[in-house]
Amino acid sequence: MRPPIPRRLFRRVASAAVCVLALLTAHPVSAVAAPAAPAAAGLVQVTGFGSNPGNLQMFAYTPDTVAAGAPLVVALHGCTQTANAYYSNSGWPKYADLWGFDVVFPQTTSANNALSCFGWFDRNESTRGRGEAASIVQMVEYAKQTYGSDGRRVYVTGLSAGGGMTADLLAAYPDVFAGGSVASGLPAQCATSQAAASGCQTGPQKLTPAQWGDKVRASHPGWTGPWPRVAIWQGTSDYTVYPANATALRDQWTDVWGIGQTPSSTESLPGSTTRSVYDDASGKPAVETFSVAGMGHGLPVGPGSGADQCGSAGAYFLNTLCSTYHTGVFWGLDQGAPGGGDGLPAPSGLTVTGVTDSTASLSWSAVTGASSYAVYRDGAKVATPASASFTDTGLTAGTAYRYTVAAVGSTGTSGAASAAVTATTSGGAAPAKCFTATNYAHVTAGRAHTTGGHAYANGSEQDMGLYNVFVTHTLRESPAGRFVIADSGCQAGSS
Repeated sequence: MRPPIPRRLFRRVASAAVCVLALLTAHPVSAVAAPAAPAAAGLVQVTGFGSNPGNLQMFAYTPDTVAAGAPLVVALHGCTQTANAYYSNSGWPKYADLWGFDVVFPQTTSANNALSCFGWFDRNESTRGRGEAASIVQMVEYAKQTYGSDGRRVYVTGLSAGGGMTADLLAAYPDVFAGGSVASGLPAQCATSQAAASGCQTGPQKLTPAQWGDKVRASHPGWTGPWPRVAIWQGTSDYTVYPANATALRDQWTDVWGIGQTPSSTESLPGSTTRSVYDDASGKPAVETFSVAGMGHGLPVGPGSGADQCGSAGAYFLNTLCSTYHTGVFWGLDQGAPGGGDGLPAPSGLTVTGVTDSTASLSWSAVTGASSYAVYRDGAKVATPASASFTDTGLTAGTAYRYTVAAVGSTGTSGAASAAVTATTSGGAAPAKCFTATNYAHVTAGRAHTTGGHAYANGSEQDMGLYNVFVTHTLRESPAGRFVIADSGCQAGSS
């Protein structure tokens, strides 16, 4: 691992002898380049998400099949990594598709820290309302407003320095995050200075559980709960972030929950992994630890096509078992999987059949066994028609509205939601125009521009992938001069 240098100290650190948290043990890095732009395979950069006091970049994976009102996961990379590396290797996109949720991948760069480490050890970056922590929460707010994410089901996870920042976020924002997962990371507020960082890495202070818990309570004074539910992942042969950190994390969060440090249950999992569960007063798991025997520094992944397999092995993505699957189950993300709500599937064929300046008409394929349907506009339920069609009224002219539909069973429980469509009422701005072409042609026509070998849509700055004649996208222009990716469909008044 290499030392992370906070942006405020970057110009002052001249000696290579400075020792702080680093990510690389088995594969040391001789030089650090600026992170490459993420690939276009579903990962899109988002700009304008807030004032961004921490100077971070926001990338998001938002599957077409995910409806508004779904959970949100925030996934933080480790030092020298990028959002794209975490997207490609961690396995989160697989379960976003399978279970139905959106994922935000914050990215820090060498402009913040020489090795692109999140500033878990810097109070100006890791505390409530400040720096990188505040930027990440702004990304959450953007997702809630734009994707309709359920604010009650927001979760954060991270590796190494990203794991340290995860613990800090859980402590500083228990009102934002319902749960977290710390992989090869550090206890919340273990270090609050450059000098203390390396001590946490190799062996945190020998504090009592109450003293560790006090660090969490002091991060958001006056908060009385509920506290986030926390998963802790650690390799027993990690000599970069030592296993003592997992013990300190367990002590910290069990104390916050007011439960003891003796597990309620223990079981063996694949990959030489031992899971220990610490239940709250109601008997529900509040803290879980996953100790992976013989594993070094990294995120456990388990490549394969099985339901509990995920990810790709690589530097700091270690082939043991799919931690993402077990973390998602711990948080309950699997409970919203397709087939919920009396086992009813998502309605197919949701289409905008017409618009006026104040109405939008929808239709979809009927679902066998449905007693009615729930129609959602921008994440809020607006109607429960009995038939497979609906006309929404009282809308504003020239405005875009995002719709999804779910079948409702005889018990009144909604099943899986449909893919979203957007209806734009007439009037107001001029109708949208749509263009389908290669990335090369879009750039040539002035609808996109290039940076670093990728094409970016003018106005929205969405990453369209490699600048070549092999990648094709549909761009929707609205208003004039602003283009957004509309590969799922783009017609006048709808997309």
